[in-house]
Amino acid sequence: MHEAVFTFHSPAAPLLYRALAPEAGEVAGSRSHEGVALAGPDSLVLTVWAADVHALRAALNMWLRLVNVADEIQEMIRHE
Repeated sequence: MHEAVFTFHSPAAPLLYRALAPEAGEVAGSRSHEGVALAGPDSLVLTVWAADVHALRAALNMWLRLVNVADEIQEMIRHE
């Protein structure tokens, strides 16, 4: 099993957590699963586990993109 852990520091960490947490977990038949957690008021932790490095890379591509999109959207909403 392979693992990657990312910590994102942002004042919007609780909002990002609420946006991303429903997408995390294990999907039947998937070669990867993910966890999202808050590590304090301004830290979001993303952990991705995968059966092989190819599945890890694919899952990281998707999850890092999701984090980026969620952050960009909350920035747009905050500045309206």
